[in-house]
Amino acid sequence: MKELPKVYDPRDVESRIYKLWMDGDCFKAEPNPDKKPFSIVMPPPNVTGQLHMGHALDATLQDILTRFKRMQGYSALWLPGTDHAGIATQIKVEETLRNEEGLTRYDLGREKFLERVWDWKEKYGQRIVHQQMKLGASCDWDRQRFTMDDGCSKAVRETFCALYDKGLIYKGSRIINWCPHCITALSDAEVEYVDKPGNLWHLRYPLSDGSGDLIVATTRPETMMGDTAVAVNPNDERYQHLIGKTCILPLMNREIPIIADDYCEMDFGTGCVKMTPAHDPNDFEIGLRHNLETIRVIDDHGKINENGGRYQGLDRYECRKAVLADLEAEGYLVKTEPYHHNVGTCLGIKCRGTSAGAIARSIKWEAKGEPAHATCIAAPIRRCGRPLRAREGVARSHGIVSSALLLVGQDRISLGDLFEFLLGVGLFVDIGMKLARFELKSLLNFFRRSVFGYAQDGVIVFFVHRSHRGLPF
Repeated sequence: MKELPKVYDPRDVESRIYKLWMDGDCFKAEPNPDKKPFSIVMPPPNVTGQLHMGHALDATLQDILTRFKRMQGYSALWLPGTDHAGIATQIKVEETLRNEEGLTRYDLGREKFLERVWDWKEKYGQRIVHQQMKLGASCDWDRQRFTMDDGCSKAVRETFCALYDKGLIYKGSRIINWCPHCITALSDAEVEYVDKPGNLWHLRYPLSDGSGDLIVATTRPETMMGDTAVAVNPNDERYQHLIGKTCILPLMNREIPIIADDYCEMDFGTGCVKMTPAHDPNDFEIGLRHNLETIRVIDDHGKINENGGRYQGLDRYECRKAVLADLEAEGYLVKTEPYHHNVGTCLGIKCRGTSAGAIARSIKWEAKGEPAHATCIAAPIRRCGRPLRAREGVARSHGIVSSALLLVGQDRISLGDLFEFLLGVGLFVDIGMKLARFELKSLLNFFRRSVFGYAQDGVIVFFVHRSHRGLPF
């Protein structure tokens, strides 16, 4: 009789057991009219990545739920997949090209480079999948999907076209992260903020009426050609008499307004902030609030464009030197002081340390709705004759809507059922016993004022306006 080892060695056990599960199709899910369906779609990890503790925790929770439902007799499907991780994959392929062949993606051309990307994905893309298998994940691996598969890509194209044809989305100019070296947009996760030494330059902006000037502090003088306003805090007594007046933009000799906005910090710098909506996310939001013009002066390659006047064609850092020299020569540079600040840099291996600038480009799709901050389409709610139940949970969106609830309606919606669902998805978080004390009229007023919805294919979609994050009591 074989003696049981004193120390457990997973290599002797887990791979063998997992192979038995796979050979026996233990995780395979097939439609079965005699069983209730249960499914989980795996949040797809990056195809270029490796498992970390977050993946392990997430996979464990999904695995527990799926296995539990199988044991309860459900037809349970855990659908696996991987995400394309476009910029990360591109960086890996470009690094290989540069190190092994001395080439760039421009040497290959678009089609040939795409072929190399797909080859790389086929060679290395299963690494994270094999790691998930090592965890014992009970996915139906025969159904594995990749977000750039033909089926997924077609679904995305059809959805966008359908939404566009119905007038529900439009292409708008929005601030994005942009790497002028990779020449590509970056997600927030692909930008690393690094504390770097720099300077805070104090510049003089003369008032249009000749009565004086404003002193503006900035870390990026190379963007000032795109200034369209100077902002001050409305509570700052030093500048209240100037709100509504105009000043002259140095070097460009353009008249720009002086506006009031709570964003400005009275104790930072001089309390006056130059507004460059095309090159700063905060300035862009302020520009939307005050209907400011958006003038982009730095192009995709980090060079000054035609809006930069005499500085057109200069690299952004060369432009900074030239602008500062001209400001000093013309008497607009008041003083320079050392200043440490966080600078967004591209995470790309080949350009790590390259500043990733914020630029406004017409590439972001937006949902149509109310002006300025759209919540989504506010159409009458239709009821569809089926019991109320959750189709999906809460969907988050960056600044557009705070919550989206997808429900299937009925002829008479029970407020009790509605409360139960809303509590379940966490819309009314941290209101405690207040929920038991509110008046029905207050709730109805809240929904009438703050919640919009529409129905399509029997699904009622509620959109909660971003300005209302709880009940009005």
